[in-house]
Amino acid sequence: MTDDARPLIIHVVFRFDVGGLENGVVNLINHLPAESYRHAIIALTEVTDFRQRIKRDDVQFISLHKPPGHLFALYPRLFRLFRELRPAIVHSRNLASLEVTVPAWAAGVPVRIQSEHGRDADDLDGSNRKHKWVRRFYNLFVSHYIALSRDLESWLVERIGIPAHKVTQIYNGVDAGRFHPAVSPASTTGTVPPASTTGAVPPAPISGCPFNHPEHWLVGTVGRMQTVKNQTLLARAFIRALELDPSLKARLRLVMVGDGPLRAAAQSHLDAAGVADLAWLPGERHDVPEILRGLDCFVLPSLGEGISNTILEAMASGLPVIATQVGGNPELVSEGQTGALVPTSDPEAMAQAIVGYATNPEQARVAGQTGRVEIERRFSMEAMVGAYQELYDHSRRFDRQ
Repeated sequence: MTDDARPLIIHVVFRFDVGGLENGVVNLINHLPAESYRHAIIALTEVTDFRQRIKRDDVQFISLHKPPGHLFALYPRLFRLFRELRPAIVHSRNLASLEVTVPAWAAGVPVRIQSEHGRDADDLDGSNRKHKWVRRFYNLFVSHYIALSRDLESWLVERIGIPAHKVTQIYNGVDAGRFHPAVSPASTTGTVPPASTTGAVPPAPISGCPFNHPEHWLVGTVGRMQTVKNQTLLARAFIRALELDPSLKARLRLVMVGDGPLRAAAQSHLDAAGVADLAWLPGERHDVPEILRGLDCFVLPSLGEGISNTILEAMASGLPVIATQVGGNPELVSEGQTGALVPTSDPEAMAQAIVGYATNPEQARVAGQTGRVEIERRFSMEAMVGAYQELYDHSRRFDRQ
């Protein structure tokens, strides 16, 4: 219990660690007005050092150390936590934490919000019958849903059967101050130039990277190297791009930042093709804004997405984006204007898109510049935070009526 009169929001995630979903929680907590709400984060498994991304010092972190299996055994503990902390809102995210709506309802939490950030890794098209029935059952305990893309919104309404009035679509926002195009070293203001002029400054050097501008043109990606992210597709497309235009061997270079099971597989593809010296796979890095400012083109080869934070961050960094045509990607990337959309698992199409931008860097620069304008117009942090606060406020007012 606390004497603080501000209403409490408890954010529930499976694990609070590096990831797009978790990054969205961080951005929301850091940017919601501190006088409006207090926050706590419950991780069903672990809270990692990622908690240091939270800038506020009044956020409580709770790890439940959940073992594999159903959440039912933790219902009593969650019930006691909710009764003790008395949150105004419990905000769960994705299927892995949907079950907490039951003990939250039983404990009398007035508002239970469920966010859908993307479909499950083993059910990329959302057709799994068991998962659909699970979501329909827990709908009984959910006050309102947030869908991060129009694709997810229509899926919830048309295929899961959630009433449309219970679903609000809110795009992720990106911190356009943290993620921005390279700024001329001659600038002494420390500010980001207007969107109309961004992109004219060459990419910045990446610390530790063996490749240098303007000699090299860097295409790359950033993210966890797991099956759903499909980084081996980019490795194969890079190899194919060099076959399509052998002259690019002098300047086209590949940067793949991240760690996970696919890192070794991607490296094996590059080794087998004899182009390992044209690629840099440094593993996990914590300077993602600087990495993006050092690229010339960003690629997202994933098999499935909700709304990709890395696409938004790349666009904010003034990069053209090549992405697979899955999930919410077509809602972010405007074909021919801010980037290119290619079929999933199609290295030929991805290679052709890479060659197109690598051989026409001015077209790539203009696409990146246009993407930055789109971020400022449609995907600002202020727009996202305002939409969440409006929903939180409205849900509490509706509950009191």
